[in-house]
Amino acid sequence: MPAAVAQLPVRFRAAATESLGGLPSAFWWLWTSTLVNKLGGFVVTFMALYLTAVRGYSTGYAGLVASLYGLGSAVASLTGGVLADRIGRRPTILVAQTMTALSTAALGFSRGQLVIAAVAFLTGLSANASRPAISAVIADVVPAADRVRAFSINYWAINIGFGVSAAVAGLIAVHGYLLLFLADAATTLLCALVVFTKVPESRPTAPRPDERAAAPRVGLGTVFRDGRFIALVSMTFLFAMVMQQGSTTLAMVMGQAKLSATQYGLVIGLNGFLIVLLQIPVTRMIQGRDRAKLLMTGALLAGWGAALTAFAGRSVLFFALTVAIWTVGEIIQMPSNMSLVAELSPTHARGRYQGVSSLAWSSAACLGPALGGLLLEHVGADSVWGGCALLGTVSGIGYLLVARRVADAAAARIPEGLPARTAAEATVA
Repeated sequence: MPAAVAQLPVRFRAAATESLGGLPSAFWWLWTSTLVNKLGGFVVTFMALYLTAVRGYSTGYAGLVASLYGLGSAVASLTGGVLADRIGRRPTILVAQTMTALSTAALGFSRGQLVIAAVAFLTGLSANASRPAISAVIADVVPAADRVRAFSINYWAINIGFGVSAAVAGLIAVHGYLLLFLADAATTLLCALVVFTKVPESRPTAPRPDERAAAPRVGLGTVFRDGRFIALVSMTFLFAMVMQQGSTTLAMVMGQAKLSATQYGLVIGLNGFLIVLLQIPVTRMIQGRDRAKLLMTGALLAGWGAALTAFAGRSVLFFALTVAIWTVGEIIQMPSNMSLVAELSPTHARGRYQGVSSLAWSSAACLGPALGGLLLEHVGADSVWGGCALLGTVSGIGYLLVARRVADAAAARIPEGLPARTAAEATVA
């Protein structure tokens, strides 16, 4: 439990202990590393605005660059997951974060459409490679009963950093965008330093050679044949397509409305602020409730909250209201989904399963910005926000059906197609 809890007034201490206590120190150092990284996570949030408002490129090109970043992330999701299982969680995180710092700094100095696009792809490739490993560490070191809480607290750190960085970046951007790229690179290196000095390797010891012959091998093919898991990932992809519009299309729409980078930073920063404020109490409220209904509710709020952006006009307050609505959906959906993924992942294949789960987000990061930018440029903003309503509805219904079917497998942590007697002994290819 963080030392800060001891400084709270007595009437809040019990609630804070219940929410934050009992988690291992390795988790808290990883949490600190995540917080440091996200406090400097300026580039992705402001990339679309930087390319359109500063470089003068079209919204279609800005969407394409964001999609190439997402394509790199998609490749990294699978690669990072395999590496986390094969060489370990810690070395995967360290290599990925070091490469991310270098490519982010290079992106700030890049000029020309082809160069920017290529470096954006490399940045996405390196930035997302650590994500499956980080999720695998949490699943490794935190007992199953505490994982919803742990994933929620880690997501809390992400959004503390995101909220602060979005608001601060809007102010820094007034003095030039290069500083944003360099600050992002520096905090990523600091994040890697924390992992190097404080986070131990957590990869479970693989079964002995004489045990492997009797145990099924779990490779990427096994994960993709796990029908229930892939159905869950598919619903997450639709949800993520909606969420992607907040960091790309929303910025372009606000730019077209002649609103400033500072105003966009404050509006999108509300997303992080509300998660910081509400994530822990909401997690306590929803713990033990029907996970299928929670996932459906989160998807519907995200889709229809984003759809309301069609009525925002030039009102900063209305833009902020829409962000608040889809943020509540995000708060409900994220920890429930992440804990379900962890439950369905065999111990020695957590990296692969987390990588395929992360692929839903990185694929959405690849397709979402391009689709949003093209629709915005050629059809209009209403088509984007109407699409969000449709995707939110489909994913909400899908979550309800999938989560109910997967409940038994989640409780036993047995992927579809693996017999119960061998699931705990599964080995990696």
